[in-house]
Amino acid sequence: MLDIKEIMAVLPHRYPFLLIDKIIELEKGKSAKGIKNVTINEPFFQGHFPNHPIMPGVLIIEAMAQVGGVLAFKSADVSNKVVYFMGIDNARFRRPVMPGDTLELTLTVTKCRGTIWAFKGEAVVAGALVAEAGLMATIMER
Repeated sequence: MLDIKEIMAVLPHRYPFLLIDKIIELEKGKSAKGIKNVTINEPFFQGHFPNHPIMPGVLIIEAMAQVGGVLAFKSADVSNKVVYFMGIDNARFRRPVMPGDTLELTLTVTKCRGTIWAFKGEAVVAGALVAEAGLMATIMER
């Protein structure tokens, strides 16, 4: 539904902090699904378990937050604003994410009050849940 150019128009992130490659589903005000292709060329693999590369859990959460940011931004139909990550609740990591994996990141809106958004996030690889968390974000002026 959104390619990398459209994501970059919404999120201020750039390499190496832009962690999502595309949005494949987006239902405004309800949910979004994004894709992150994990490759051995990611800069974090040089220092994070170099002899047994796994994607850091905090970056999986950040990728979820970026999908949530796109969902909030596109749902609110705003321009010249930015979505800020506000909080994480109940984060759980179920399995390691390795080079070659494709992360499917699904964010579902659990609450929206004004500019404050709450989401349930899930990260899945090959049909298996690898991480989940509750996330919060807000939309503010740049």
